[in-house]
Amino acid sequence: MTEQSRPVYDRVLSGGTVVDPASGLNARTDVAINGGAIAAVGDGLAADAAEVTDCTGRWVLPGLVEGHTHIFQHVSKVGAPAEEAHLRRGVVAAADAGTAGASTFAAFRKLVVDATPMRVVNFLNVSVLGLIDFRFGELMNPDTLVPDDALATAAENPDVVRGFKIRLSEDVVGDNWQMLLKKSLQVAEQAGLPLMVHIGETSEPLPVVLDHLRPGDVVAHCYTGKPHGILDGDEVLPAVAAARERGVLFDSAHGKSNLSFEVARRAIAKGFYPDVLSSDTSARNWRGPVFDLLTSMSKLIALGVPLTEAVARATVRPAGLLGLDAEGYGRLEPGGPAHVTVVEETAEVVLPDAAGNTMTAPRLEPVLVLHGGEPVETVPWRGL
Repeated sequence: MTEQSRPVYDRVLSGGTVVDPASGLNARTDVAINGGAIAAVGDGLAADAAEVTDCTGRWVLPGLVEGHTHIFQHVSKVGAPAEEAHLRRGVVAAADAGTAGASTFAAFRKLVVDATPMRVVNFLNVSVLGLIDFRFGELMNPDTLVPDDALATAAENPDVVRGFKIRLSEDVVGDNWQMLLKKSLQVAEQAGLPLMVHIGETSEPLPVVLDHLRPGDVVAHCYTGKPHGILDGDEVLPAVAAARERGVLFDSAHGKSNLSFEVARRAIAKGFYPDVLSSDTSARNWRGPVFDLLTSMSKLIALGVPLTEAVARATVRPAGLLGLDAEGYGRLEPGGPAHVTVVEETAEVVLPDAAGNTMTAPRLEPVLVLHGGEPVETVPWRGL
């Protein structure tokens, strides 16, 4: 091989439809990778590649960013396996949503953050106990919310702690929801971080909760079918629209019991898409009804969210919320890390929600996952 014919790129993904909401790109073109980074995005790059991957008929996406999951395996009973449930299904970065509290954070860092190839951050549970077992509400004893512990953990681990988490279900907070929410907001305000609030089976209607939230705070489970959700009949509650207008964010967070196709269908028909499209994967649901983030995306696409909008809410949007955009996550940008998820659409399959309903729809399946330019061994879908 002469100097002139030496390959310019290690690999080129050729002929796929590149969907990169961060740049606004949605077109059939090539993505070139060299030295673990995106080298170029454009036409006719395959001729200069050492290896060409034909992506014809497939979508080439930024590596997915999971905005809400539970992956504190072996410590919390709700922890799913990080690699098998996420990285090997197309997710290159994930935020654990409150599984660890201040008293368990050191173990979370050692067993999950440092031990997992993909990038892991978290919303720290405001209870020092964290979410060890769903059967026992972590804030039923309100003294488990220790502001100094939460603040110290966040200050000592700014690379991981990107917000705080409180669950407001009655079986978690009892009659103390308002006091605990206010204390949690004070912690978040002092730390300069967002607060994620779990809704569904709260003791008060959602507008009462929303009145407390600040721009940048996150409402998890926006399509829940449980009492006190976002709808009044077929209409999105005015207080929900007003909260979004002032900057409160809404997370789909499927979970074992918090995605209703009927609620999602009605809200999406009114143009109410989630700000973050997440799976809320846990040990209770990663073999169904959730499965993984791509399956959660497939369901909302089938219910009316355009594919480009779904991709944005599972890449650049959560990356921005989590501060991972500065590390190049959520986008296909020359010079940035080569985190790429290539997907194809399968034939129609039966997909369940979390309320006992099913639909028949196509599903997105990862056919190639690159993490820093290196291929990740994918695992097959564990469907019904």
